Amino acid sequence: MSAVDTKDLLLFPTTRAVIKAEEFCRAQGVAIEVVAVPKEISPECGMAIAVAAGEGEGVLGRLTAAGLTASLHPARPARPVFDLLTTVEYGGCSAKLPADLLVKAIRDLPRPTDARLLVGIDTCDDAGVYRLTDEIALIETTDFFPPICSDPFEFGQIAAANALSDVFAMGGRVLTCMNLVMFPAHGIPFEVLGEILRGGQDKVTEAGGIVVGGHTIADSPPKFGLAVTGMVHPDRVIANTGARPGEVLVLAKPVGTGALVAGQRIGEARFADYRRAIDTMRQLNRRGAEIMQAHGVRAATDITGFGLLGHARHLANGSGVTLRLEAGRVPALPGALEMIGLGCIPGGAFRNLDYVEAETAFAADLPYERKMLLLDPQTSGGLLMCLAPERAEAAVADLRAAGYQAAGVVGEVLSRGGKALLVTA
Repeated sequence: MSAVDTKDLLLFPTTRAVIKAEEFCRAQGVAIEVVAVPKEISPECGMAIAVAAGEGEGVLGRLTAAGLTASLHPARPARPVFDLLTTVEYGGCSAKLPADLLVKAIRDLPRPTDARLLVGIDTCDDAGVYRLTDEIALIETTDFFPPICSDPFEFGQIAAANALSDVFAMGGRVLTCMNLVMFPAHGIPFEVLGEILRGGQDKVTEAGGIVVGGHTIADSPPKFGLAVTGMVHPDRVIANTGARPGEVLVLAKPVGTGALVAGQRIGEARFADYRRAIDTMRQLNRRGAEIMQAHGVRAATDITGFGLLGHARHLANGSGVTLRLEAGRVPALPGALEMIGLGCIPGGAFRNLDYVEAETAFAADLPYERKMLLLDPQTSGGLLMCLAPERAEAAVADLRAAGYQAAGVVGEVLSRGGKALLVTA
């Protein structure tokens, strides 16, 4: 928890208003501190006034009486001390069933024939899409998993960001969410559950959605996620079936979260590297979806438990193309390749290799660490999108300006060859 989290924040519409309020408070002898406002709290003004927890209401009243406009963001209660990673062997999207087993499980299910179903389960896409009217299509998705990190609030944030990502991968915006909660009735303080839910709601709010309810069962280890409903215009659905030869592949976020979490678990990862992994998993793909729509993207996916190659395989097969990925251009989180070199490789990476190996041609000179990075199971990973070559540079610039600093071109779309994926060094 940061220092900002432990204090009441007074937010203002402009920097000039902050200056006036600071002068007033100091003249009144009120103990204050001018601090930077986290963007997830308010994007409007970069500075705020912090006061001790519990004193915000009183200071706000004095400012209002003096004709100064402000709003209160109260301090978050101290998080309970409990390490969620002690409850699991595999957390986050590493806990997914192996992709080949999942494909077998759904292979013989009857397929719906409703013409209003625009995207179903046939192409292993990120979400289902159902057309309501000529202007509105609903996006339906769900995701949940065991803890991926130690802190309950951050686990809630990451699990929610991961579930919300499927809506953004389809080019949509979030409407409503339902909490999915599995938590033991005994053994873990219930304050931990409150922090998980608080973290989830924090990301739903940032995504522009509303939590409208949920469902809980007693279960151990704990698991959390969301059922999400989103919306998109039927003509602007971004699916994994629209890739065309000649397009380039752009990846918005770096990869390597699985290796860094594995390294943290055994004490090998540097703390700064682990924190970068946590931060990238907490980052929403909302702006990425908006940028895809602005640049006319019609084929994309988000990278989660099946790794970059597993989800790229779905995109290639759904579109009937071959994707060529340049491993050396795929951005890696700091420390991720080092962890892989030390053997901190999640079991999910080897399951992902089993899933893609028959449909992938790996270059003979591909370094082992780079190969396993492309198979590393991601949690709340980035968007992999297909762009017209002439739009790629502007799209990458927009992605970086929106906070996806590692965004870049990582490959290209080719006509279908003998393999779904080609991986070069």
